[in-house]
Amino acid sequence: MLAKTTGAILFGIVNAFVPVVFALFLVDLSGVNWLQAIMSVVLTAVTSTFLGLFIAVSVSEVFEAQTLSNFFRFPMVFLCGLFIPVKELPLILRPFSYAAPLTYGTDILKSAINGNGHMSPFISFLALIGFSLALFVLSTGNIKKKWIY
Repeated sequence: MLAKTTGAILFGIVNAFVPVVFALFLVDLSGVNWLQAIMSVVLTAVTSTFLGLFIAVSVSEVFEAQTLSNFFRFPMVFLCGLFIPVKELPLILRPFSYAAPLTYGTDILKSAINGNGHMSPFISFLALIGFSLALFVLSTGNIKKKWIY
């Protein structure tokens, strides 16, 4: 499973840095904490890939996986603090925001770029690592169940 997901992880990392290459020519990026930004991108790519893996091994047909992934992907994009800061979301939506792995990756990137994260980067890194491990364990469990039956 790790071999299969490594390609998707690398693809996600490369895709994340394409805008950075263009930004190098347009904006001063000297204030960016590059180590924190790179670690955030890598962990977010790992977590997102393992979420996709979990969805893929939880369904029996490809079209079901595509539909189910949209169920997670679209709300996460709007709840993660990318467009609207988590602190400004209605109170009823905030728990959903903190249940989304992308919230932690977004917060680390905000911290790395302009220092505007609202959580400790350490806590966000721990959350991403926790999500990654949990999703990987759940995925392997689903695969083992399918092989038994």
